[in-house]
Amino acid sequence: MASTSTPLTLPVLPLDGEVVLPGMVVPLDLSDSEVRAAVEAAQAAARTTPGKPRVLLVPRIDGTYANTGVLGTVEQVGRLADGDPGALIRGRSRVRIGAGTTGPGAALWVEGTRVDETVPEPLPGHLAELVKEYKALATAWLRKRGAWQVVDRVQAIDDVSALADNSGYSPFLTTDQKVELLETADPVARLKLATQQLRDHLAEQDVAESIAKDVQEGVDKQQREFLLRRQLEAVRKELRELNGEQEGEESDDYRTRVEAADLPEKVREAALKEVDKLERSSDQSPEGSWIRTWLDTVLEMPWNERTEDAYDIRGAKAVLDAEHSGLEDVKERITEYLAVRKRRDDRGLGVVGGRRGGAVLALVGPPGVGKTSLGESVAHAMGRKFVRVALGGVRDEAEIRGHRRTYVGALPGRVVRAIKEAGSMNPVVLLDEIDKVGSDFRGDPAAALLEVLDPAQNHTFRDHYLEVELDLSDVVFLATANVLEAIPEALADRMEIVRLDGYTEDEKVVIARDHLLPRQLERAGLDKDEVTIDESALRKLAGEYTREAGVRTLERSVARLLRKVAAQHELGERKLPFTVRDEDLRDLIGRPHHVPESAQDPAERRTSVPGVATGLAVTGAGGDVLFVEASLADPETGAAGLTLTGQLGDVMKESAQIALSFLRSRGAELELPVADLKDRGVHIHFPAGAVPKDGPSAGITMTTALASLLSGRLVRTDVAMTGEVSLTGRVLPIGGVKQKLLAAHRAGVTTVIIPKRNEPDLDDVPAEVLDKLDVHAVTDVRQVLELALTPATAGAAPEVPVAA
Repeated sequence: MASTSTPLTLPVLPLDGEVVLPGMVVPLDLSDSEVRAAVEAAQAAARTTPGKPRVLLVPRIDGTYANTGVLGTVEQVGRLADGDPGALIRGRSRVRIGAGTTGPGAALWVEGTRVDETVPEPLPGHLAELVKEYKALATAWLRKRGAWQVVDRVQAIDDVSALADNSGYSPFLTTDQKVELLETADPVARLKLATQQLRDHLAEQDVAESIAKDVQEGVDKQQREFLLRRQLEAVRKELRELNGEQEGEESDDYRTRVEAADLPEKVREAALKEVDKLERSSDQSPEGSWIRTWLDTVLEMPWNERTEDAYDIRGAKAVLDAEHSGLEDVKERITEYLAVRKRRDDRGLGVVGGRRGGAVLALVGPPGVGKTSLGESVAHAMGRKFVRVALGGVRDEAEIRGHRRTYVGALPGRVVRAIKEAGSMNPVVLLDEIDKVGSDFRGDPAAALLEVLDPAQNHTFRDHYLEVELDLSDVVFLATANVLEAIPEALADRMEIVRLDGYTEDEKVVIARDHLLPRQLERAGLDKDEVTIDESALRKLAGEYTREAGVRTLERSVARLLRKVAAQHELGERKLPFTVRDEDLRDLIGRPHHVPESAQDPAERRTSVPGVATGLAVTGAGGDVLFVEASLADPETGAAGLTLTGQLGDVMKESAQIALSFLRSRGAELELPVADLKDRGVHIHFPAGAVPKDGPSAGITMTTALASLLSGRLVRTDVAMTGEVSLTGRVLPIGGVKQKLLAAHRAGVTTVIIPKRNEPDLDDVPAEVLDKLDVHAVTDVRQVLELALTPATAGAAPEVPVAA
């Protein structure tokens, strides 16, 4: 819009931080010297010109005057509501400020030109829509504030310029926004600007109201929950008073409990940090319950509790001997450990390099030999607490190391729980069935056990749940396993392996007499004077009714025997007291299941035909005898080659190939009809075909069976053998000699053939077993055949079995 050419000379009335638009009426305080000077100058000028005194209202922002001001008329001079002198000034029109000039009074005078703000009539369509939109927005805002009278006044304004300037009353506009409205000369542009400002404010107000509503609802819910909880506490207090219970304020004050507890320094610092978090969190916060559970766990841990070891070495050995027969290796190891602990304690060496003198032993042996019960006896002998941790089937790493506290239902690992359950930092912890630990997508628990069972690391063990260091260096860990090969090599390397290879028959009789029989008498409700079992009956039970490395089946047989006697007594069929002899066993519990080969009829023995030899093997249940059968196919119906059956592994199949190759190459030297091996198929079978078998130790057994088959000479019934064979006929060493000799002894074998290089292993075999066995250490297959095969009958042709 163009400005008018009529110049105006007006005194300046500066407005600090305020903006007045045309149409606005504002009261000004005359106690301000600049305001009073401008009003007095305007009054002085009005004496010579008609009309009301006029001033130029100019915004002054940070000492800088705006380019545009507002012509204002002084409507009235008097007193304000607070009694101070004041003037009422009405804004009339915009004035573009020019150069300064002179005038009466102390005010600043400037020249200016009035801005033309006329809008053509009638209003164009788009402008009419803009006016309508502004009035609608202003009405909505005013109604929210309850200013109904102002609504009518806004609706009555039709002038575009006046309608835009009316937004100067809006309290939500900033000074800069009002200055922008003042300096916008075009009424249409000014109305668009005012509309946009109002629209933005309404949008912000809607968001603020929505947030305020949500906050209010949340506050109302918290207040209601707080009120209900206070009411619940009051009800509980009344109930406690009615029941005569004392209010446990001290148990709720975790800070007092932490400061009073005997905690290590680092644990105390971590606990106090958690107490600080608990005090800052609200009662309804889920983090509060996590912290309370963690603090309860930390406070329940026996951080500085230790039991005193019983350093009576002879007394400890007597306890072990009384509770377990045999197992000399383990007893010696525990005795050595106690002796070393005693000497370290006497010399003040309880802690060396930050570590105490713990122990990590792995008891490896077949089931039923007393590995689990031995752990409790060790704790009894040492005077320590005992706790058992079952690891069979554990597949989650968190079972060992614990869960992170962020998980729902998080718990510490089994090791920490065992320490807490024991109530001391130096218990005997039995890690039962460590070879049954598996791994899957949740991690490898065996890998998590590496730190637990490493004496060089476990003094700083850190559980994922506790997240503080736990000293496990004083704990005696006893791990049990049936098969050493199932334990990861890195884990087995951290443990001291102690093998329990099973009991001899004499040891089983002692165990049955001193331990199993008294326990089963009590369970059967019988007195020890009412039923006794002769040692001969116990020996027959161990030798012919059970054939195992341990004593579990023996104990079940004793229990069955006592139940039968008790039932017969209640039925009036037998009087007590009663002594069970070996001849009574068949009437009470039936015929024996494991009759030795030597006790059978010669015609019924497995080795009564050529081609059958007795070998020795080691299984997960201990040592056992293993028969090998060989036959030749009919040359007209059978195909040439080697057939192996009995669910054999690759190593055992290779041993069969080696045995066959050796006989083919050296058969003439051994005076065997090797021509039969060229055109006829050879079949080697291992009975008990449902049981997987593998390993090289059956090599000489298969060679002997084939030699017996070709020569027609029977294999001696009382001979069993074990050893690997080479292509040159050498007998190579194998493992598990002690278990195999115990199995041979249980099976009634009297002569055993082993490799020469396994002679040092005989030192581990009990003396009573060696006294009853004739052990031959050999280096060549020829020696094996000389010992195992019966002498050839003069003039008799060999009888070669033919496969059907």
